[in-house]
Amino acid sequence: MAEAPTKQKLWGGRFTGKTDPLMHAFNQSLKYDQRMHSADIRGSIAYAKSLTLVGILTKEEEQKMVAGLEAVEKEWASGTFVIKEDDEDIHTANERRLSELIGPLGGKLHTGRSRNDQVATDMRLWLLDEVKEAEKDLKALVSVLVERADSEKEYILPGYTHLQRGQPIRWSHLLLSYALSFKNDLERLRQLTPRISVLPLGSGALAGNPFLVDREFLAKELGFQSLAENSLWGVADRDFIAEFLMWSTLVMTHMSKMAEDLIIYSTAEFGFITLSDAYSTGSSMMPQKKNPDSLELLRGKTGRLFGNMSGFLVTLKGLPSTYNKDLQEDKEPLFDTVDNLTACLKIAQGVISTLEVHGDKMRAALTMDVLATDLADYLVRKGVPFRETHHVSGRAVALAEARQCQISELTFVDFKSLHNLFTEDIYDVFDFEASVERRAAIGGTSRKMVERQISILRSELNN
Repeated sequence: MAEAPTKQKLWGGRFTGKTDPLMHAFNQSLKYDQRMHSADIRGSIAYAKSLTLVGILTKEEEQKMVAGLEAVEKEWASGTFVIKEDDEDIHTANERRLSELIGPLGGKLHTGRSRNDQVATDMRLWLLDEVKEAEKDLKALVSVLVERADSEKEYILPGYTHLQRGQPIRWSHLLLSYALSFKNDLERLRQLTPRISVLPLGSGALAGNPFLVDREFLAKELGFQSLAENSLWGVADRDFIAEFLMWSTLVMTHMSKMAEDLIIYSTAEFGFITLSDAYSTGSSMMPQKKNPDSLELLRGKTGRLFGNMSGFLVTLKGLPSTYNKDLQEDKEPLFDTVDNLTACLKIAQGVISTLEVHGDKMRAALTMDVLATDLADYLVRKGVPFRETHHVSGRAVALAEARQCQISELTFVDFKSLHNLFTEDIYDVFDFEASVERRAAIGGTSRKMVERQISILRSELNN
């Protein structure tokens, strides 16, 4: 092993005094940014190769440096990497260890490179890997919703507006409404990816690289789709993080809305669904309780992710140009959001795939008043303007309430008293299955339209 270099911070040449230990701890980010160790080493290997192309390194030096970096990565992977007191961040730690392994040659790696463009590159590389996993998890959640919808098309329940019963819908139609929100989230993620996949490396500290490194080579080597065309922007831009945090917040907002519906439907008062024991907990005092903690946590985590997003935007909004240490505050909200979003997507998949549906309870919740619009539509088909038929149907509902009966129990004489175009086929209106089947325009809740939605979503997933 080569002799270790004299201990000195990467930026230490200008300073003669010691750093306050409290300031060192306050400044240090290694405790959380070490999770980017692989991205940092990938970037360093590519940069070493670019230095060879411009004559800073010989081929032999490059090979020695790459071997050293690969050895450092193996130490991280095996859990044997030893963190030293003066390791400020993952970049310092890796370069320090590299120099311990290969000697003074390790000092050439930072030629023309700054931690400013280095950390921006690491974060984009790291996030691109995480985006791939998020895409897989989101697709899996959409798939679970679609397959469940396909197998449970026969269940009909009240559809609600203002939490009041509105019109009958298929249970599948409700599940697919969630799936479509998540499908749109999937599209947004794919649209975001090119804005993450922009190479900052080669921007230097702020003014660019003085050694004419081939940045297009670096982009290709690291798999970036494009490169930062302006070095000031390259080191400072964190819009990709802000946008990912916004995207995650929207995903969780959709998840929270779904969770809220399912929490309501799982109560004894509704009884439409029962959550699996695997995703429920009990009460420490009340033995009969089965709490939907999984869904409540999905709902609660949404606030946490929103807080990560809003807090980071407050950090960004007042910064002067290029790199400022405030930008160190980008990592913890990003890492926390990725971790929690990943867990939430997996939990949601589990909840949806294992919940039990009670079609009989859904059907029992359907009262004839949810067919009041169908009653109005009956007269529309006979040429009466909808505004008039709406009032006629409303009077029928009021009459049934006064009689304390269902509107389907009104007599034919009652209906004739409300409008002379009612005929004895009026009672055909009072059929929940027929009602959902009448909603057969694209987007409707009929079986055919539900099957259309399923087909479209499956096609999107396969593409």
